[in-house]
Amino acid sequence: MRCPFCGFEDTQVKDSRPSEDNAAIRRRRSCPECDARFTTFERVQLRELIVIKSDGTKKPFDRDKLAHSMRIALRKRPVDEDKLEQVINGLVRQMETTSDGELSTKEIGELVMETLRRLDHVAYVRYASVYRDFRTPADFNEFVETLKHDAPLG
Repeated sequence: MRCPFCGFEDTQVKDSRPSEDNAAIRRRRSCPECDARFTTFERVQLRELIVIKSDGTKKPFDRDKLAHSMRIALRKRPVDEDKLEQVINGLVRQMETTSDGELSTKEIGELVMETLRRLDHVAYVRYASVYRDFRTPADFNEFVETLKHDAPLG
């Protein structure tokens, strides 16, 4: 593993342990060249996922981008990091097992929306406001009306 600080190519593993409900291995590494320490995660990948953008171009799926967008929606909400990692792992696993390896941005967005709807209604509205491009307060009002028919969250 290359050191992210100095680029040295032979870093050493100092500690390994399971994380994220045994869905990943967390490794603490150190660089013998610059003495920097950093953490890596190793996860099982069932298949390579490709994202089909709205303009038709294809890009490799980026789990970190998905996690970042969900963290923004969940900012200052009562969902801890471990729960979020479980949810993200579940989403990725769902995409890997139910698709042929290619998913449109629309399919991914709808999966995230449905997941957030079950997890946290405020995060759901936040994500939807960007994903569905709300432009007026009426857009929010119309969307929130649909939540009134949902059962309250646990």
